[in-house]
Amino acid sequence: MPSPGAGPQEKMPIAGVKNLVAVASGKGGVGKTTVAVNLAIALQRMGAAVGLLDADVYGPNVPLMLGAEGQPQALSEREIMPVEAQGLKMISMGLLVPGDKPMIWRGPMLHSAMRQFLYSVVWGELDYLIVDLPPGTGDVQLTLIQSVPVTGAVLVTTPSVVALADVRKAIEMFRQVNVEVLGVVENMSYFICPHCSERIDVFGYGEGRRTAEQFGVPFLGEIEIDPRIRIGGDTGKPVAALGDTAPGAPSLYAMARAVAARVAEASVAGTGPRVEIL
Repeated sequence: MPSPGAGPQEKMPIAGVKNLVAVASGKGGVGKTTVAVNLAIALQRMGAAVGLLDADVYGPNVPLMLGAEGQPQALSEREIMPVEAQGLKMISMGLLVPGDKPMIWRGPMLHSAMRQFLYSVVWGELDYLIVDLPPGTGDVQLTLIQSVPVTGAVLVTTPSVVALADVRKAIEMFRQVNVEVLGVVENMSYFICPHCSERIDVFGYGEGRRTAEQFGVPFLGEIEIDPRIRIGGDTGKPVAALGDTAPGAPSLYAMARAVAARVAEASVAGTGPRVEIL
């Protein structure tokens, strides 16, 4: 794979995909996949056609969170049908690699797998393809950025200082490669005590918003610590699938509406490539 300093490559659009949104984080453990899964479902419940690409090859948790079973079907050597779950078209290495078998791959193998997921999967007509990236700023991120026009990136963090230090690096990475940063989502932002209804800021307060303001990017919302969000992911029944008024879901839908608005802005402004193949 070319180095980040190599000359520009021609980016190939994905037939039928109008907007490709990357969900990223500077570090692991901030709930990036939880945000990606619920974002995709919320957009679908809001009336959009949505696909979800699990690009976190080393930790492919999307199938578990969606309750997805079975394997993608190969139509030919170059065509793969995605699995459908919760109204989404989805592909993940977790569907292809059995059980607890680890992925011990180097960069070129990741590059090949990523391109196959992007171009061999028959996505059909999608308003959004959500890509759940691995944490950090490594090979998979570079493959995505160099291969396909990306409408923009959603960066997930928690209010903790350590997480925010890493999300700043992620913002700078996307800016260096000319990918629009759609905004910052602060996950595990606060906890509402079930006994006294008092808000408790477990990991700090307001740092996600301040970081967004510091870097001049939108703040896309706070997602609370709610056991129902965690349980939904663990049981394959994401909270967003229950609708925008379900307990634990309103903040997820507010975030999804903010992302949709930012995608529309980026498309109109031309700051994030919007690709529609007719």
